[in-house]
Amino acid sequence: MFKKRFFVSLLLSIPALLFSEGLQALLDFSVPAFPGSEWISPVFAVIVFAYGGVPFIEMAVPELRSREPGMMTLISMAIIVSFVYSLATVVVLPGMDFFWELVTLIDIMLLGHWIEMRSVRQASGALGELAKLLPDTAERLTDDGGTEEVPVTELEEGDVVLVRPGASVPADGVVKEGDSDVNESMITGESRPVSKEAGEEVIGGTINGEGSLRVRVVATGDDSTLSGIMRLVEEAQTSKSRTQMLADEAAGWLFYVALAAAAVTAVGWTIAVGFNVEVIERMVTVLIIACPHALGLAIPLVVAINTSLAARNGMLIRDRIAMEEAREVDVVVFDKTGTLTEGEQGVVAVETVSGIDENDALALTAAIEGDSEHMIARSIRQVAVERDLVLPETSGFEAIKGRGVRATIDGETVHVGGPNLLDQFGIEPSSELTAFAEEAGANAQTVVYLVRGGEAVAAIALADVVREESRQAVEALHEMGIEVAMLTGDSEDVARAVARDLGIDTYFAEVLPEDKDKKIVELQEQGKNVAMVGDGVNDAPALTRADIGIAIGSGTDVAVEAADIILVQNNPLDVVRLVRLSRKSYRKMQENLVWAAGYNVFAIPLAAGVLAPIGILLSPAIGAILMSLSTVIVAVNAQLLRRVDLSVPSLPETSESTNPARRTSRQ
Repeated sequence: MFKKRFFVSLLLSIPALLFSEGLQALLDFSVPAFPGSEWISPVFAVIVFAYGGVPFIEMAVPELRSREPGMMTLISMAIIVSFVYSLATVVVLPGMDFFWELVTLIDIMLLGHWIEMRSVRQASGALGELAKLLPDTAERLTDDGGTEEVPVTELEEGDVVLVRPGASVPADGVVKEGDSDVNESMITGESRPVSKEAGEEVIGGTINGEGSLRVRVVATGDDSTLSGIMRLVEEAQTSKSRTQMLADEAAGWLFYVALAAAAVTAVGWTIAVGFNVEVIERMVTVLIIACPHALGLAIPLVVAINTSLAARNGMLIRDRIAMEEAREVDVVVFDKTGTLTEGEQGVVAVETVSGIDENDALALTAAIEGDSEHMIARSIRQVAVERDLVLPETSGFEAIKGRGVRATIDGETVHVGGPNLLDQFGIEPSSELTAFAEEAGANAQTVVYLVRGGEAVAAIALADVVREESRQAVEALHEMGIEVAMLTGDSEDVARAVARDLGIDTYFAEVLPEDKDKKIVELQEQGKNVAMVGDGVNDAPALTRADIGIAIGSGTDVAVEAADIILVQNNPLDVVRLVRLSRKSYRKMQENLVWAAGYNVFAIPLAAGVLAPIGILLSPAIGAILMSLSTVIVAVNAQLLRRVDLSVPSLPETSESTNPARRTSRQ
């Protein structure tokens, strides 16, 4: 509506401006006159008022009914005063018409509201693209075992759908049959495909890999993950920050200030020069100057741009007050597993005895673990794939409960297992392997051994690998003057190793989920403003207790309910971007408020004529120009927020951060 009305009003304003005698006199230009040309400006101004100005008056009615005048009331007052005064100059009052100011007033307000709403819509539009990931149709299984193609909108909870290789998952569900890798990057930010098998959840809109899946639908429509994301954006659009509420409150006060200033002006000038056209002109100037163009746009424009920038950077703002207060965070508390770490085991170091090649040892171990579904086995196989190793053929695989696995290669039985395996066979590892295991143990890493010919020939250390982004995030937060803490249910050794590796200031180990919020309270009792970053499931109590709850990953209902801000990508660096955007946005809000309020404080007394005794008098025309100029300045300053750099430059690598032996694991 505002977009259409702006362009139509702008077009209609051109003749009103060109044929305005007041603007011609002010800018010293003229246009050819012809019979009736004197009516062009008034007629087109009236049309602009009726088409572009009346919507503001309609929006002011609820404010007046509730006896809470605000932005719309002030805007409507300025528009009506300009309109009535200008008509009066045409019909009864001598003096300069004000039609040019009326149409520019309306045009600027329409433009401001359009820009504001477009910015917010762009934010939801960026996330709205997620909804397009859902296919239009789905293959639903029938009772006879066949399939039927149905619109996704007809799917119901309990239906079973066939998801073919390369197809989109049509709805949130649980895998009933099949196994495949699913690309969830568009939802969770996870760059690698996620393995899915029977009993595991899949999210509507994600892309199936090479396998075929039969999925039982558990959520459709408004209950789906994508709909939950869109609800977050809608809540963000309708919520107001404290600064914005302050601006609304200021507009209400400004309404009364304007009326009082106009009344004082009328009385003062009537006493000084008697009641005449000049007195009316003074009152009109005061009321128009008070129009809160700049004040009305000072906060909404910044908020709209903030929303757009946040969305484009994967930040869903559920509570705008939390976004605003992120600038004041004293300490950021991270959950460890899955937040600071990858949340899964990975090979971080390999040690072999003399004469054994590292890659040969890994290939042999991966082959032995080929039939095992243990997390450690999957990690070893993964690193073998990454290194493009050729695995020898095995036979006779057998799991040895509590100790490891064994298989036969070239007629020889080879074992892979932990320290218990060595104890079973009475094997003493070499001094190199012993030292390696001791260092890994000090860093809370898991060690498995490759045993061949009755001898331990290699040791492999595995860990819940620390994200490289975590190191950058911790250092960047420190540079911003923010402390970093860590909460984890893991052992003291694990917590200490991770904290030492990342340079974390404080850590809390062996903390149960129900006790995590107590640690948040401990920090708050020290007078600190605390932000909690977690996965939104086990960390829900802490997310709720913290001054700002930040959930990494948007796939769970708990994250939606417990957190104030959702980070779509599982990247700790987004916390740095969040704080930086909050600080930059608040600064823009402050600058705009200072300019807008300062303009009114300066201009209203001038419009009232307090400096008239020394020959300084603000005419209605100059007042209108200043008013429009202040709006433009505020709008341009808000747009400069788009230039804020939210990138976090890569930090110089150190031997400590790149040494795999320093990486730690979850126990």
